[in-house]
Amino acid sequence: MQQYHDLLHHIIQTGVRKSDRTGTGTISVFGYQMRFDLAAGFPLLTTKKVSFKLILHELLWFLQGDTNIRYLVQHNVGIWNEWPFQYWLQQQGLEEQFPKYTEAWKAKLQEFVTRIAADEAFAAQWGELGPVYGRQWRNFEGIDQITQVVEDIRNNPDSRRLIVSAWNPRDIPVMTKSGLPPCHTLFQFYVAEGRLSCQLYQRSADVFLGVPFNIASYALLTLMVAQVTGLQPGEFVHTFGDAHLYLNHLDQANLQLSRDFRPLPKLYINPEIKDIFGFSFADFTLEGYDPHPAIRAAVSV
Repeated sequence: MQQYHDLLHHIIQTGVRKSDRTGTGTISVFGYQMRFDLAAGFPLLTTKKVSFKLILHELLWFLQGDTNIRYLVQHNVGIWNEWPFQYWLQQQGLEEQFPKYTEAWKAKLQEFVTRIAADEAFAAQWGELGPVYGRQWRNFEGIDQITQVVEDIRNNPDSRRLIVSAWNPRDIPVMTKSGLPPCHTLFQFYVAEGRLSCQLYQRSADVFLGVPFNIASYALLTLMVAQVTGLQPGEFVHTFGDAHLYLNHLDQANLQLSRDFRPLPKLYINPEIKDIFGFSFADFTLEGYDPHPAIRAAVSV
């Protein structure tokens, strides 16, 4: 994963200071690309532990077209919790009573998450993120883009239109419950010599916290689509617009850069699954993952 460390170095050494929506502040670069050969191992960072469980559950959630955090909460995946929680605080007039990241805020967040898991009606109202990734992938103005792109890969692999977009201009103003429009906005598949590659364009990238998940998630999606279309895995190409380190992640980034690389893990997928919507959590086995310890950092909401 030298490519990821090179990106961290590039931002620290050449990035510019910018303000941002969250008020945290960033060091940012514009326009950068990484490439990962998926035959060389599954690209899950080894210089800090990254939870494959969270990545897999989130991707399965996207593919089902789900936009409510209840499925994730019930599987102990908390990566989307803070956005609907903050929206709930706003709507209840409780933002001043529970300032972000205080102990009282954290306790209230846990109450919110527990209620999402237990109370279906509450989850239906307050766990809904709006028309985010799952909706756009499976129902973009009535189009199931995932079904369409899989069929196009099977029937017309040389097409230059193997594209799925999460950026729907009409829905951007509606995505208030999630707090932000899609960051990973568009991906394109490419077939050559029996190998399937995928390129992601990411308009905005939290490089310390988010990008390790994005790399693994789209690599995983590529492997799944390759299997159901009878192709071998090619490359995952990750292209960025605004790639940034939040100012409160700099110490963590430098700690990670001080660590040595370890061998990439191998990912095994149940070969019996030939339907992109037929995968379950039990169909995936990650072997040989021996990372350095996780490095905690605050999410900027």
